[in-house]
Amino acid sequence: NACEVLGGSVWVVKAQIHAGGRGKGGGVVVCRSVLEVETACKKLLGTQLITPQTDDKGLPVNKLLIETGQDIERELYLSLLVDRQTQKITVLASTAGGMDIEKVAKQTPEKIIKFGVPPLGKLTTKNCDLIAKKLKLDAKLSQQFNKILLSLYAIFTQKDASLIEINPLIITAESNLLALDGKIDFDNNALYRQSDILALRDEKQEDEKELLASEYQLNYISLNGTIGCMVNGAGLAMATMDLIEHHGGTPANFLDVGGGTTTQRVAKAFELIQNEANVSGILVNIFGGIVRCDLIAQGILQAIKKVGLRLPIVVRLEGTNAAAGLQLLNSSSADIVAESDLTEAAIKIVELTK
Repeated sequence: NACEVLGGSVWVVKAQIHAGGRGKGGGVVVCRSVLEVETACKKLLGTQLITPQTDDKGLPVNKLLIETGQDIERELYLSLLVDRQTQKITVLASTAGGMDIEKVAKQTPEKIIKFGVPPLGKLTTKNCDLIAKKLKLDAKLSQQFNKILLSLYAIFTQKDASLIEINPLIITAESNLLALDGKIDFDNNALYRQSDILALRDEKQEDEKELLASEYQLNYISLNGTIGCMVNGAGLAMATMDLIEHHGGTPANFLDVGGGTTTQRVAKAFELIQNEANVSGILVNIFGGIVRCDLIAQGILQAIKKVGLRLPIVVRLEGTNAAAGLQLLNSSSADIVAESDLTEAAIKIVELTK
């Protein structure tokens, strides 16, 4: 029925998952008959699709998109993103669109056109004209390009996006621009004011552990290492992971418990880490700025007892009431190594897990 509605003689079946690289993973199939479309749909639907952007398990294919095939004269790349180095919304464009855009960016970065929107300004028609000229578009295509880019910029700013990507943006045989693929990432911290975007959330595309963690206001990402990490603050968490790597260990996760740490959240954090099959030890790194370290220490001891944790644990406390917190940990019956120095804590947990 889809082929009849769409018309044409060539169709493309696309797996709908929250990851790129679908073409390289077999998730985009060009079909030249209705039978081929049916075969592709049966082959893809209900499977786990593995691409260069997924883990080894892949993501479930629960939806498919069927489109008519297009005659392609040229493939372009177009995206908007937040450039953290320049602190600007930045337009990226290239005449080398398609599946190998990541390779192009690494090997021939000069083919990537980059334009940063002034923080106190906005994207203008003049800016779009400049980018279109660098893409070598004629007057007709430039007009279409301006409309597309200005529309994407409006969506980006109004809907709190962090990335909008069209790859490829093609020039058809009729000399028109057409988006053959589109992806949008949204800022999770802004979803409270984007109810229409939140309603589109597909939890089946999310990691189960990360989804459970979000219910307890924990920022959790599974990795492939052996040392579990529990830290308050994203920057401190990344620094902790770097130190573990520096001293010969491998982090099993990224876990930011946030500023308002509670016993319940610490217990859930320990539970998440302990359920990772490859974890052989845990490093807890807490800086007591907003929270008191002695209260954190009490929470850690209660959480360990509640979860029944049996893994080696090194706890580093620094900040408000750190000395009292370390004393509580050292005087407890729990098998905990307490440290005030982060480097020593990282070295110790690496030693305990080897």
